[in-house]
Amino acid sequence: MAGTASPLVDALGATSLSHAPVIESAGALVWRVRDGRLQVLLVHRPRYDDWSWPKGKLEAGESLATAAAREVAEETGKPVVLGLPLPGLQYLTPEGRVKRVHYWAARRARRKTDGRPLAARHPVQEPTADEVDDLAWLDADDAAGRLTRDADRGPLDALVAAHDAGRLTTHAVAIVRHGRAVPRSVWHGSEQDRPLTPAGYAQAAAAVPVLAAYGVDAAVSSRWERCATTVDPYVRAAGLRPEYSDNLTEAQHERSPARVAATVRDLLESGRSSVLCTHRPVLPTVLDVLGQHSRRAVADVLPQRDPFLEPGELLMAHVAESPKGPRVVAVEKVTPPVW
Repeated sequence: MAGTASPLVDALGATSLSHAPVIESAGALVWRVRDGRLQVLLVHRPRYDDWSWPKGKLEAGESLATAAAREVAEETGKPVVLGLPLPGLQYLTPEGRVKRVHYWAARRARRKTDGRPLAARHPVQEPTADEVDDLAWLDADDAAGRLTRDADRGPLDALVAAHDAGRLTTHAVAIVRHGRAVPRSVWHGSEQDRPLTPAGYAQAAAAVPVLAAYGVDAAVSSRWERCATTVDPYVRAAGLRPEYSDNLTEAQHERSPARVAATVRDLLESGRSSVLCTHRPVLPTVLDVLGQHSRRAVADVLPQRDPFLEPGELLMAHVAESPKGPRVVAVEKVTPPVW
């Protein structure tokens, strides 16, 4: 089953044709600013003789975000870092299947500054001319006219609106609840040493390509074993120097929630894409800080009920700078696929 990545309320909604096979695909609107003008990257596909956004179908065991980053790299020859989620598309194919296309804003990755998350990704295939034979960077208005399908303008309109509102340049803060752990009832060691189960280790491994797709290059974790082990696969794959904190443990949180809040604020203000791994009882404090720094529309859809996140699940917060400081302008709940 493919991992999900949606702005908490699925932007595509449920298909009305529940009996029809569903094809999940993902892509991105790669953007840049030149001479003060927003530009986007279009691809030409000779098979369909159309201009569209780079995208493609998910591979087995792949998350939507991972597929989006991989497909853009395969079709354009350049890696990207995902940013804001954008409205997706859903339509019926001539074969009678429902195709769902999930989109993100994305920027070109830079080897100098994005080297660590790029190192954590799997190699991608080189572009082939039979799939994409031309690329074009166009001003947003010109791109709207070049697109072959009117429906493809929906994600572009959202991208332009985010740019005009100052919300397009973002960094990600991934909040992760540690993977599934051995139950307290059967663990006879200390609480801080309680380990992950085999399923928890699989969840930790599955998070690696997801975090890499969003350009995560810093890691902060509770020092307790089940959290440290959850971030370890990504730390190793990306070559990071993680920060392990007693403040993010359950015990220290009970004594001083303010220190947890300060850690979250530091990540929001850092400008670096990062991952924070902690425990279920700590999540209300984390979410409270996110809510204080969120647009109202975003704060209203943050998880409100225990357990807030399932074991191994991520909440991806997209943070933009504003005159009042960092603002969370979008959030996604991500469940990495585990096979």
